[in-house]
Amino acid sequence: MKILFIGGGNMCQAIVGGLIAQGMAAREVHVIEPVAEAREVLARLGVSSAAAVEPADLAATVIVLAVKPQAMKIAIAPLAGRLNSQLVVSIAAGIQCRELSAWLGTDSRAYANLVRAMPNTPALIRAGISGLFAMPGVSADDRQAAENLLGAVGETAWFAQESMLDAVTAVSGSGPAYVFYFIEALEQAAVDLGFEPAVARMFALQTFLGGARLAAGSADSPDVLRQRVTSRRGTTERAIETFDALELKQQIVRGVKAACERSRELGEEMRLAAADGGQA
Repeated sequence: MKILFIGGGNMCQAIVGGLIAQGMAAREVHVIEPVAEAREVLARLGVSSAAAVEPADLAATVIVLAVKPQAMKIAIAPLAGRLNSQLVVSIAAGIQCRELSAWLGTDSRAYANLVRAMPNTPALIRAGISGLFAMPGVSADDRQAAENLLGAVGETAWFAQESMLDAVTAVSGSGPAYVFYFIEALEQAAVDLGFEPAVARMFALQTFLGGARLAAGSADSPDVLRQRVTSRRGTTERAIETFDALELKQQIVRGVKAACERSRELGEEMRLAAADGGQA
């Protein structure tokens, strides 16, 4: 299977690295990337790259769209009307399949063999999770190919409605920032309680990392695990009571829902910009 990436940034590099680690030959991958520095990084992975698409590049089995949403329409213009049955996988946020299929097709026929994927930044260390959506008619083999591609950098899950990718963006796309936000708060509390800054960071990071590993390896829900740590009239109970008095859990839920709404707004803004004839 030959894979062509349009865009050679961090996420492309992560996926390529994951694929090679799983046994794919570097010669099976080619990347279109205009920035010379990024091409140098790809060369160190053993992957060929070029600044522009050549006709021979379209012999790829899978084409991965890994450019920023604002640059997508221009970046994929060389592919428009020139694809046959290649699987196209987009990892760009906000741009829906209907736009991509129109941009990749012809005046008389939209391109339909499309999968949208929404990975998150832990993919950079192959610990990510990606939501996937396939257009109707994408074959089981191509769905599996898309799953294998994103599976090189973490877990995957399919969604039946494309609109759910906005929720994926809010939960897991933005999610690492929520984790970092909590770590910041725990670290600050430790400093306020007298920890040296370096020690505070170590305690905050290891506590979060250990707790996440414990939850991931347990059949019990986080609620049950939390209750096991929360002794009656103990220190943890006092902290949880303080959080509950501030409606902290509800506020987090509200924040994630607000992120989902913003994802929908951004998608609409990009569609309107594209309709006006500018970049997506």
